[in-house]
Formats: sequence, C-alpha cells, structure tokens
Amino acid sequence: MSLYAVTDPATGEVVREYPTAGDAEVEAALAASSAAARGWGRSTTVAERAALVRRVGELHEERKEELAALIVREMGKPLADAIGEVEFSAAIYAFYADNADALLADEPIELLGGEGSALVRRSPYGALLGIMPWNFPAYQVARFAGPNLCVGNTIVLKHAPQCPESAAAMQRIFDDAGLPAGAYVNVYATNDQVATMIADARITGVSLTGSERAGAAVAEIAGRNLKKVVLELGGSDPFILLSTDDLDATVASAVAARLDNTGQTCNAAKRFVVASDLYEAFVERFTAAITASAAGITPLSSAAAADRLQEQVDEAVAQGAHLESAGVRDGAFFPTGVLTGVTVENDAYRQEFFGPIAMVFRASSEEEAVTIANDTPYGLGSYVFTTDPAQAARVADRIEAGMVFVNGVQLDSVELPFGGIKRSGFGRELGRFGIDEFVNKKLIRSLT
Repeated sequence: MSLYAVTDPATGEVVREYPTAGDAEVEAALAASSAAARGWGRSTTVAERAALVRRVGELHEERKEELAALIVREMGKPLADAIGEVEFSAAIYAFYADNADALLADEPIELLGGEGSALVRRSPYGALLGIMPWNFPAYQVARFAGPNLCVGNTIVLKHAPQCPESAAAMQRIFDDAGLPAGAYVNVYATNDQVATMIADARITGVSLTGSERAGAAVAEIAGRNLKKVVLELGGSDPFILLSTDDLDATVASAVAARLDNTGQTCNAAKRFVVASDLYEAFVERFTAAITASAAGITPLSSAAAADRLQEQVDEAVAQGAHLESAGVRDGAFFPTGVLTGVTVENDAYRQEFFGPIAMVFRASSEEEAVTIANDTPYGLGSYVFTTDPAQAARVADRIEAGMVFVNGVQLDSVELPFGGIKRSGFGRELGRFGIDEFVNKKLIRSLT
C-alpha cells in the first residue's frame, strides 16, 4: 500500500492511494520554491502578496463544501465541524491579508545617542518546509501558509499521509489564486525525503505540527543544520475548576473542551482538576454527560489511533484507575469515558490521551490544583474556572502553559497567538506573533 492513502475511518477501507514522490519530484519542489523565494518573494510588495493570500481565503470560502467533504472522508470529522474548520481557515487568510502591511511595517528605534536613524525592517527568510498533521487538514496549513506567504517566504508543504486529497485540493486553491510556480508546492514526501529537505541549504526554516516523536526528530535534524524550527506538539491541558455559580454550565463547557474533534485536538482539555467541595457533584454530572455524548461520536482518525488509545486506557485501569465508559470499542469507534483514581504512580498521569477519554483529579486547595495542573511534561493550553476574578488572575499567572483561558472554552481566534512550552513545543502561530517567526528582523542604522 502507498504511504499516502485515503482510508475510511469508519470501515477501514482504503478508498484511494496516491503515489509517493520520487526523489526527482522532491528536487523539483525544492528548486521551484527556492527560485520563487529569490524572485517573487523579494521583488513583490507586501500588498501584492497579501492580495494573493486574500484570494486564497476567498477560494476556501467558495469551496468549503468540497474541502469539508474531503476532511470528513479522510479523518472522519463531522461535516458541520469540517465546514467550520474551512471557514476558520478562510478567516486566517483574511486576517493576514488585512493586516500584513501593518504587521510587517518598518519599526523605528529611538537612538539613545548619536546622529542619524535606526530601524528594523522585516524581510523574508526564503523557502520554508511545512510538515502538517491530519487532525485539522485545512486549518493547520492556513496557520503556516497565510502569514509566511505575506512575508514573502515560499512553502514546500508535506501533509499527513492520510490527507492526500486535502493536500491536492489546497494546491489547486493556491494555484487558482494566482500564486506563481514554486510559491506553494505540495509534495507527497517520505520521512527520509523530509530529512533530506530539512538538511538542504535551500530550506531556511521548518514548521511542524505533530507528535513529540516527530518534533524531536525534526528538531534534531534542523539543529544539526542550523535551521530555525517552530514546533506545535502534543498537550495534556488542565481544566481547573475552583468555584462556580452554575455547575451544569461548567460541566457543559468541560464536555465541549474534551470532545472537540472527538478528543483529537492538541489543546483540548484532557485533565480535569476539581476542588474537593465540587468534586463529587462534578464527577457525577460530567461522567453522565460524557457517556451520554457517545451516540454522537464519530470514529477516531484510524483503527491504529484507537489501538493506541485502547492500550493507554487498559494500562491505566490495570495500574489502579477506575473507568466509567459508554460502551465497547468497534474498530475506530471509541467509546467515551472518564478515568478517576489516576495517581502519580500511574503511567497515564503524565500521558496525552488523544481521543474521547477524560481524567479527573481532586484538589484540596488552590495550591494543590496548580501543582497538579503543572505536573505534566506538556505546556500547551489550560482552562481556569472560578467566580473569583482575583483568583483567576493569580492562577492564570502560575500556570505553566502557552495559553490560559478563563471561564470559557473554544475561544481561539485568528488574532490570538497559539503555541506552548515544555514538550508542547516552541514558537507561536496566529496573530502578530505568528507572522514574526520566519522573518529577518534586519537592523538598518544610518547617519544620513
């Protein structure tokens, strides 16, 4: 079977295979992207590039039903959620098209002494390699491509092997939007070919969204070759509940935070840390709501993903955790469930569960809640629920994560930076920080 294939998550049937790129095709992609970076990327204005990016966003909106159907076909996402993903992607392209001129404007520096002037001018790096995941096939590309094309960087895009149709459809969009040859090049590369591309002098930087294992491998090769890397990796985000005046509403938020994309979201809430006085009531209502949601759950992205999650759950139970589940697994369909009684001795305590399984922990105090929340190798997002504004600010300040959301979930937006710390990676996407990652902040000091 080809590495790149569309496999129906619900049945396991291989729907269509795509040929993996040959070495000549990889070389052609590198040559075209490098040439476009030296030419188009440096000879056009920000406004000219932004106009093309705007058209990319418009085409996403115009073709959202087509793109969404491909997402459903490749990784099993509900159609309404897939359409929402494409619409969010279109909004990302529009944001950068609207704001690129201001975000990339020269930045004067006030001199402390001497004559003349100084400024920082943002200019492109060159050709970049993007390595994308399967869980958000359109959105992840938008976060990377939108800002960097406005900068004048060009892109070689290696998508997830299970998303070849989405990858091809987006290549058509960039072509139809009028980007020149080489500005955006999709390539169905192998891991060995990716390693070769990272090491190639024509690639000036790498962005990866994916697993810890993939991130470590990419960062190692990039480090040996002195290439900048942006990594958005896994997460085991805490949802801290300290007080509430509406427990049912809080439980609803907790369920939404856990089950988004069938639990296959890096910044989904995965560990629920609940104050002792609310713990019993929360667990009862949360478990009931999670298990009741099973009827609407779509399959995980693949049977292999379900196998990995099953191993984690089985191991957690074998080591003393208690599982309340909605039923039994059927292929890639994984029953929703809640784990309690997970202790620090349990391997699950510091694992990421990429699917519809939640862990709940009891905290006797604010201090213990923060300790539990931070006792993880990850540091992507986090959630704090409390009726006390001072406590919210205090706890948010102490959370070791790249993002903290207070009294709300699913609050991501195009202007807000996205990224983490620790084993969740480094660098930021979206907002003004996202466009600033792969730019040469060039000092120009003049006496004239």
